[in-house]
Amino acid sequence: MNYEEIIMQVVDLAKEVGIYLREEQKKLKSDDIEKKGQHDFVSYVDKTAEQKLVNQLKIILPDAGFIAEENSVERIDKDIMWIIDPLDGTTNYIHGMSPFAISIGLMKNQKMIGGVVYEVGLDECFYAWKDSYAFLNGNKINVSSTTLLEDSLIATGFPYYDYSRLEPFMTTLSYFIQNTHGVRRLGTAATDLIYVACGRIDGFYEYGLSPWDVAAGAFIVQQAGGIVSDYNGDSNYIFGKEILASNKGIYSDFLTVIKDTM
Repeated sequence: MNYEEIIMQVVDLAKEVGIYLREEQKKLKSDDIEKKGQHDFVSYVDKTAEQKLVNQLKIILPDAGFIAEENSVERIDKDIMWIIDPLDGTTNYIHGMSPFAISIGLMKNQKMIGGVVYEVGLDECFYAWKDSYAFLNGNKINVSSTTLLEDSLIATGFPYYDYSRLEPFMTTLSYFIQNTHGVRRLGTAATDLIYVACGRIDGFYEYGLSPWDVAAGAFIVQQAGGIVSDYNGDSNYIFGKEILASNKGIYSDFLTVIKDTM
């Protein structure tokens, strides 16, 4: 299997679907938006974009299965699985804002072997494959070299359906606001992760996420020299609904804060 060839085909596909997202954002009306939950939205755009991705990914790897947010294809577990989010950052999108991203991860035997995240608004495509560097629009990227938590910029996502850990989360937020360069909330975990990968953000954490939110971005962070874990420092971050990602310099202190509070 030629991983590079596969991922470069996915890069082209993500950019193609990104054009569709940009065009439809200008046309979207309130009547087009469905409410899946209090802060969880979907529109015909999400569903159509996912179908476009699924149709073409089936051509790229006919024997692969899918884990997809909008359930446009039945999940049948196979050795090779695509993990896709056609529009991460839907709330931003329906309000005419950026960022919003397409996230496409490729897993083989439960291990990630490729990832593409296309941040549509800035036309920035981040990608990596097994044993490769991480790239942004053809240029190699790395996580930041920050070594002190107090010198870092942290990103997070606010809980939008699971408030069971809201109080300890607010404790972490208070700590990072007071003891780092600041905290950012972009509204899309896929973008948070790729910003860690290219060094714009030093660390990211969030709970309540799904595999399609994190699979591709987490892999790209690792290929860019970063560390990704769950809140215990273990590897259950794709399906475990909690993730922490950072450069190597702040990881230990970053994890300690999360462990002590969350």
